[in-house]
Amino acid sequence: MEQIYKSRLTTTSGGNISIKGEDNVVWITPAGVDKGSLSRKDIVKVNTNGDYEGRHKPSSEFPFHAAIYNKRPDIKAIIHAHPPACVAFSIVGQIPDTTIIPQAKQLCGSVGFAPYRLPGSEALGQSIAEEFQKGFNSVIMENHGIVIGGSTLSEAFMRFETLEFCAKTLIRSKMLGKSKSLSNTQLGAFEALKNDFGTILEHVPSEEELLLRYEMAKIIQRACRQGLMVSSFGTISCRLTETAFLINPTNFNRREITPGDLVFIDKETKESQKEASRATPMHQEIYKNHKNINCIISTQSPNAMAFAITHLKMDTRTIPESYVLLEDIPLLPYGEPLKRGGDAVKVLGKHTPIGLFQNNSLLVTGSSLLEAFDRLEVAEFSAKSIIDSKALGVVNPIKENEIKDLRAKFLKD
Repeated sequence: MEQIYKSRLTTTSGGNISIKGEDNVVWITPAGVDKGSLSRKDIVKVNTNGDYEGRHKPSSEFPFHAAIYNKRPDIKAIIHAHPPACVAFSIVGQIPDTTIIPQAKQLCGSVGFAPYRLPGSEALGQSIAEEFQKGFNSVIMENHGIVIGGSTLSEAFMRFETLEFCAKTLIRSKMLGKSKSLSNTQLGAFEALKNDFGTILEHVPSEEELLLRYEMAKIIQRACRQGLMVSSFGTISCRLTETAFLINPTNFNRREITPGDLVFIDKETKESQKEASRATPMHQEIYKNHKNINCIISTQSPNAMAFAITHLKMDTRTIPESYVLLEDIPLLPYGEPLKRGGDAVKVLGKHTPIGLFQNNSLLVTGSSLLEAFDRLEVAEFSAKSIIDSKALGVVNPIKENEIKDLRAKFLKD
């Protein structure tokens, strides 16, 4: 709950979380307690007979948690909150399209919609539980908020954060044009993607690698805090040698990644008992073809992705920092990352450090981890400024002769 509150995805009084134990006992956040300062001692135990134990009363929304657990035995954790973008969909009676990127569709599936009922009532519990009974794991509550279920609390949180990302990205895209969805064929190609690496039976990291692992884990956490990456997707890799690099694992909560979770890749082999990111083959191909690139970030930040899902090129000629750090950002086809980067690998270079893949990701490269991360921040800030400017007027880009001056001073070959 603290993470949800710190991420500004709920308010002091709004939202609740529960988990279901093996004995069908439910542990739930309390009613009337500051969501920003909850401790373990505040969590309420609700027994199967409805009696509760703890220093507080259980959340007034316990009835719908109980109703969902009753209808869906596979669900072991539930998150209910009022994140702003999803609430925007809630109050206009719409559901976010999760087919704008493949990871969102894979994790969230289709989204249910529960008609409004009085908060805390049995009727509300029935309204929501009926949607979960249909197979939905994510449900928009009309004029209220969202409810997310998962087999674990970590899975529920990743699903929750991903749905809010979709809602936010769709809202931002409205300022640019019409968003495009992925077809079943395109979604299927992503789901079929598998890495085929042999296993390194034993790998002993060097001191240099241990330090790099620490720095990478720190940057991943920073990216999550900055809203540049969410818990369910986003990949960072860093080169160690000509053929070896580190990359984060797949199907792993990014907020929980530690240095030891990162995966060592060398040629066609990987560390044992670890599954590398689906983006690994593309990152590997980029390292093979570009010796000056030592770090790659593939991620989905909401403002940059608003351009990706509307298939619009992002103009970096807004302020000197944007153009000097990003230069021109090519808009690339969705499927390229699914085939080791395809022709996109050839597009990258000294003066093309970034690419934007339609309905897929923002790809950022750098000679160092810090340079790549800086470019990622600038790209997202620039995208946000462009979108925000739509409410004010027409963007006046830096003139061509001024671009030449910038190139002459800062971007010499």
